[in-house]
Amino acid sequence: MLSLSPRVRIFAAVEPVDFRKGLDRLVQVVRDEFGEDPFAGDLFCFFNRRRDRVKVLVWDRNGFWLHRKRLERGTFERLAGRGAKVEIERAQMSMLLEGIDTNFSRFRRHFSRDVRSSVRDTDRERERVSQ
Repeated sequence: MLSLSPRVRIFAAVEPVDFRKGLDRLVQVVRDEFGEDPFAGDLFCFFNRRRDRVKVLVWDRNGFWLHRKRLERGTFERLAGRGAKVEIERAQMSMLLEGIDTNFSRFRRHFSRDVRSSVRDTDRERERVSQ
């Protein structure tokens, strides 16, 4: 599995992509259809028509990586979205690649996905508690 920084964004194609396209053609899809910069270090996922294969394109400062996965049985979940792409989270990508249906999975109650802690937040909380 890929180890990803929290700063990395992950985009997945909503529509199937012709899997005869190589690396350069997928970079062109990212630029033209997604409207994104392929050199930003973000991940771009493409699925074939049967949804039993996925290609993941990523730039790593020296060149592009093209990861492929072919399922022996089953299919990848179909993602819903408007436009050519949808942005997904790291956890959703992991579940997608492992075959977990994200339509029926959910975060537990009181679980925050975006926790941002800073010194100012801690100071504000202390002031609020002491009042």
